[in-house]
Amino acid sequence: MKFDVVIFPDDLNQMADLAKQVEDMGFDALWTAETTHNPFLPLPLAAANTSKLQLGTGIAVAFPRSPMIMAQTAWDLAAQSNGRFLLGLGTQIAVHIVKRFSAQWDGKPVSQLREYIEAMRAIWQAFQNESGVRYRGDHYTFGVLPPFFNPGPIEHPDIPIYIAGVGAALCRLTGELGNGFHVHPFHTTKYLTELTRPAIQEGAEKAGRSIDDIDLSCFIFVVTGSNEEEIQRNTIEIKSQIAFYASTPSYHKVLDKHGWRDFGEKMNAMTKQNRWDEMWKEVPDEILHEFAVVAPPDELPYAVREKYDGLLDRVSYYFPFDPEDKSRQIIWEHASKAMS
Repeated sequence: MKFDVVIFPDDLNQMADLAKQVEDMGFDALWTAETTHNPFLPLPLAAANTSKLQLGTGIAVAFPRSPMIMAQTAWDLAAQSNGRFLLGLGTQIAVHIVKRFSAQWDGKPVSQLREYIEAMRAIWQAFQNESGVRYRGDHYTFGVLPPFFNPGPIEHPDIPIYIAGVGAALCRLTGELGNGFHVHPFHTTKYLTELTRPAIQEGAEKAGRSIDDIDLSCFIFVVTGSNEEEIQRNTIEIKSQIAFYASTPSYHKVLDKHGWRDFGEKMNAMTKQNRWDEMWKEVPDEILHEFAVVAPPDELPYAVREKYDGLLDRVSYYFPFDPEDKSRQIIWEHASKAMS
């Protein structure tokens, strides 16, 4: 099992030192998220100041960017990092694509993402072969790539693509086309065992592949701390996250595996009553322990391995790596020691 970190970079000027610290501690990969900042901008700085660390987006939202724009960005990062770049893609949901990004949402996200990936790979092949590009689908069509706009071949042209998702359809698509799958933090081992992995395997078999060809990665919920105050604060944070995701009907399929639909509906009702600050109090410890790994800092990485052995190939904690956060520094140090 590989151990990674995720960052939410607020200051690009600190990125070089941060990435070097992550690499020196022995972590396998550094992932950026598309939240308040662009996920790609930190990665060239990280690549220039590291030599072994894999670098990826966890995730970049696909549809607001043309497949050509995404292909060019990934190509440059793969070249600069000497093949260490991992392209993590997500579909987001309609309201964000249409109203936040003012971008194209065709109402068939799985079909659209399939073509998106196929088109990118056609573009990458054209780059590598210094040729024109031809791709025609229902969502995307490409037919012009003059030599002036073709960057030409690179040493590591096979860029791994990680797909993020929750439902079976995106899992099957990953089995067919993906190199990795970003498991949503809102999951349980039962959900992984009964839905996620079988659906990926189904897609893989359809394409003549195996689930062993695909890395399953996840930023997992953990509850830990060096004292009661830290543990309580962390518990509230994670219960709040669980309550937030449980309030969203599209995630109720995870709760259904445990017969917890009523809990999801209760969380949804509380959001409509604007009772956000109270929701964490309604998350029972039974549900917390299903969705999170609960252990002291020195035992946490081993508890993670025990829970996810055979289910996930790479993990990171849900909270970002931040050397300035002294309360969590010891947590990362224990994770680093566990890998050595």
